[in-house]
Amino acid sequence: MSSSSYLKLKDGTHLFYKDWGEGQPVVFSHGWPLSGDAFEDQMFFLASNGYRVIAHDRRGHGRSSQPWQGNTMDQYGDDLAELTAALDLNEAIHVGHSTGGGEVARYIGRHGTARVAKAVLIGAVPPVMIKTDWNPGGLPRTVFDGIREGVQNDRSSFFKELSTAFYGFNRDTAKVSQGLKDSFWLQGMQGSIKSLYDCIQAFSETDQREDLKKMTVPTLVIYGDDDQIVPPASSSEAAVKLLPDPTVKVIAGASHGLCSTHKDLINQELLSFIRS
Repeated sequence: MSSSSYLKLKDGTHLFYKDWGEGQPVVFSHGWPLSGDAFEDQMFFLASNGYRVIAHDRRGHGRSSQPWQGNTMDQYGDDLAELTAALDLNEAIHVGHSTGGGEVARYIGRHGTARVAKAVLIGAVPPVMIKTDWNPGGLPRTVFDGIREGVQNDRSSFFKELSTAFYGFNRDTAKVSQGLKDSFWLQGMQGSIKSLYDCIQAFSETDQREDLKKMTVPTLVIYGDDDQIVPPASSSEAAVKLLPDPTVKVIAGASHGLCSTHKDLINQELLSFIRS
């Protein structure tokens, strides 16, 4: 099987997805402001190793429709549920990076684990990013207001600048890839400015403590200890305390964009976890 297609969702939104290979399904949920292309290294690797890999572009991102409404974590989780049902996926491994990790957690929180074998959260946003009474180590609202301002004022320039910290290219030891920065910019510019703007609230303010508690399947938590975008203290490290069956892998010196900068290591971690 090797295809790309569109699924028409209940509300008329068209969700673009890629569906490659054969075998146990591995479903990828990407981060903001990217598309399913952000996982191309993992998809190529796992499809070459006997797995069926599926990655969709979240509504308002990439090649999917650009609806004005529905840019919420609830809707993202429901969209993922529609996709898995339409493709009749069972015993699936769900892999979510950043905002995609929130999408996976909300999908399981709202729709259960009947179709899910395992989950992987990579530099993921749950339980919450923003500073709250119960999350004093979170980022202040001003940080996210700044992101909103960047998207609204000049998102092209903002995405070019953001890619540097996203991949850790502002570190002295970093080997900078202009091509990777260009890819980040291209994926970001494909999305709807309205959807990307709304998604900032979704990824920063959605309380996902209860979602994590419902993730009763084996769950691998991967993050870089030099993540400048989603600080591990209020995300991955906090998530591990709420997950029923977590396994943790910390990648020393890795950035938020570790699926690209450390792709060979991530690929092997995924393969080992899937086969375990």
